[in-house]
This record gives sequence, C-alpha cells and structure tokens, in this order.
Amino acid sequence: MLLTKGFEVEMYTGTAAGEVVGLSDRICQALPGFVREPDRRNVEYITPPLRRYEDLLCALLRPRLQLRQFLRRLGPYTLLPGSTLALGGSDHFERSDPGNPYHDYIERTYGTRVVTASIHINVGLPDTEAIFRACRLLRAEASLYLALSASSPFLDGRVTGSHSSRWQVFPKTPAQVPFFRDHAHYIAWIQEQLALGTMQNVRHLWASVRPNGPERPYHLNRVELRICDLVGDPVMVLAITALVEARLWQLLAQPEALDPLRGPFTPTELESLCEANEQAAARESLQSRLVDWRTGRERAAQEWIEELLTEAWRIGQPQGLGCFLAPLQTLLHQGNEAQRWLKQVNQGSTPAQVYQQAIQELAEQDRESMTLVNNKLNYTENNV
Repeated sequence: MLLTKGFEVEMYTGTAAGEVVGLSDRICQALPGFVREPDRRNVEYITPPLRRYEDLLCALLRPRLQLRQFLRRLGPYTLLPGSTLALGGSDHFERSDPGNPYHDYIERTYGTRVVTASIHINVGLPDTEAIFRACRLLRAEASLYLALSASSPFLDGRVTGSHSSRWQVFPKTPAQVPFFRDHAHYIAWIQEQLALGTMQNVRHLWASVRPNGPERPYHLNRVELRICDLVGDPVMVLAITALVEARLWQLLAQPEALDPLRGPFTPTELESLCEANEQAAARESLQSRLVDWRTGRERAAQEWIEELLTEAWRIGQPQGLGCFLAPLQTLLHQGNEAQRWLKQVNQGSTPAQVYQQAIQELAEQDRESMTLVNNKLNYTENNV
C-alpha cells in the first residue's frame, strides 16, 4: 500500500515584474487553509495526508489556483517562482504579525535569511522506529533532493554563484543536530535544546530532515523532508516525492542495510559529511560532487540520483509509480530550474528578464492546470 504524503508549500506573492509584495495578512484572513510566515511577502498552505498521487496533484493545485484568483481580485498581483527574493528586498523585513513574540525573535536573530520559499514533503510511516530510520536515511541523502529541486540562483537581482541560494543563506538551527538513534534520544535532545535556549519551541528545529507529528516531540507520525527549494511544476513535485517514497519502501524492506549509523562513518563524521554534501549541492546541484555515505567515495550527484531512480523504478513500477517517476528523466536531461535559468543568463539574458519570463511560465502552467483540476472535479462528481 502507498504511504501517506502531504506538502507544506511556501510561495511569494508579487507582480509580473518580479517585485515581491507582502499580502499574507489579507490572504490568511480571506482564504481558509493558508497560514502566515514571519515575513508577509510569502504565504504557506498545507495539503492533507493522501496516498494516491492523482489526489495529491489536485491537493497541490487547488489552493494555488484559489490563491491566484484571489490575488487577481486584489490588484495586479501574481505568484512568483523560486526560493529567494530574486530581484530585491533582502535589505528589510516585513512583519506579518507584529505582535507575535516568536516572529520578533526570528526577525531579530535571523533577519531576511529566513525569508525564503520552499516545499516540505511529509511522508507518513507506521511507527516511531521507522520514522527515525527514515530521518537518518533521508538526511544522509538530502543533498540529492536539493540537487533535483534547486531553484534559487538569484538574489537581489544578481547571480549569486549558487544554484540554491536559499540553502546557502537559510539559518540551519540548532547549528548541530545529531543523527537520532531513536525516539528517546530525540525527546531528550529536544528537551535539552529548549532548556539551553538554542530552540525557542518544538518547531524551532530547522534542519534538512526532521520528525513531525501532532504533538512533538512525543507523538510523531511522519518524516518531513525540508531541504527542497520550491518546485513550480506540481508534476515534478510528485516525481521527487515518488523517488522519496520508493526509497522509504526500500528502507522498510532492508532497515539494517540502509541505516547510515551502520555504515563506515561515526555519527559525528556523518554530520560533517551531510553538511558538506548539502553545501556542495546548494552550490552546483546536479553538477556537484558528493561523498556517498555508504562507501566514502566521491561521486557526481546526477550519477547517484540516476542509480536511485533505477532502483525506484524497479520497486515502484509494480505499485504504479512508474509514470510519476518518469518526469525525473526529463529533469536530469534538461536540468533543474536553477540550471535552466542560469543557461539563459549565459546566453545573454539578465536575471530580471529570466525571472520575469519564469513568472509568466508559472502563470501559464496554472492556466493549464485549472482545466485539469476542473476535469478531475467533474469526473469525481459524475461518479459518486
């Protein structure tokens, strides 16, 4: 049976020219299901846990299309792609909730380093042991998912030199996070961080991967992959998610063989290895050279992903995942969003021109998606 999946999607709002405009207070007041980020220039929506990928696609699209329609009613506003303030605005913070003391701490401590957009992939698992095994494996390979999703090569109108400028600037907190051995280790560590003040609350664990659930740290039901940049194409979101799910099926079938704590590195060495891999993937994404946690050998990110994709195809095809994994072949051939944008810059376009074109392409994609969602709704109503 397919695992349950859900998404937390952060997006910027602004104009077709690429100016980011803070509207989250008005959005959250008018639209159920949307929540504020500390800075009002981006907004988040959360999808329910679902198993079928067809249902996930509609769950991703419906709120986005609803948001786009609402923005049009407010004025000449639209949704913006990417994961950083691409054409400007990182010099100031725009509070969404001035009376919120946690937001006050975030602005004072991190500034606009937190004003990024991303997509978090949550996958439900049967028990806490499986959750912590999944956290360890996904953290050891998180750089691969960043490499696939990188979409932030611009900041303040310039090329930064990184494919994921978001993951380069975002403040990973606390600075050191262990590979959790089990649930008891996680609870004790969280309690220690809260006592030390390195975490302000149980949500203040900003790492590439973390356990999640309705009552952290005690009641957990899923693993959350947080490293991915915002992926504008919902079909590609599903493709990355299908790769994650197939990898977790492998883990459930071979828990000892796929546990990084049983590999050649000590826990401390694993922490350093993963941090170095994530930074390498943030800089060069699919072109980066990463150290494989299983062997200690350096290899190309794209080669490693192709290997995982071959395995995912073998495992997922009988479960119907093949068609959802297939778009990753296109991505590996054409490059991720950051690579495609940088290619246009190398051909003579400015970051502003590339980004403005990407805004138009995202809007066109949503126009096409509107037809898909409406057809799905009509089919469902006619077959109830």
